[in-house]
Amino acid sequence: MTKQFWINLPVKDVSVSREFFGKLGFKFNSQFGNGPNSAAMQVGEKNVIVMLFDEPTFKGFVENCGLADTAKGVEVLLSIDAESKEEVDEMVQKAIDAGGKSNHKPHEMQGWMYGSLFTDPDGHSWNVLYMDMSKMPQQ
Repeated sequence: MTKQFWINLPVKDVSVSREFFGKLGFKFNSQFGNGPNSAAMQVGEKNVIVMLFDEPTFKGFVENCGLADTAKGVEVLLSIDAESKEEVDEMVQKAIDAGGKSNHKPHEMQGWMYGSLFTDPDGHSWNVLYMDMSKMPQQ
């Protein structure tokens, strides 16, 4: 059975991405290879690894496929949780201050979720979401 899960993202400049995500509070794991062509970012309590590969290295993995143009569309929405509405707001503001972008106003959804979106320097979309489980509809 699968024991670990990695997400792989192409980036234009690994050092720019490392600096950006470091400013958001993410840590990096040198065990999985941090160098000029890659960085292993740890996400969440389970330390899911998001591998940031420079575009030439990433292209070597996918061979005949082109890379998604994040200026024209969203290839994936990466979601991370927050412990409060304030943490959602803080994370998105940190992303903007670090060079990311957000045109998305934080808002409540379905009466029990609160979230907002930002894009990193490479245009990858990140969703920061607080879920008030006490208000979650019972099925």
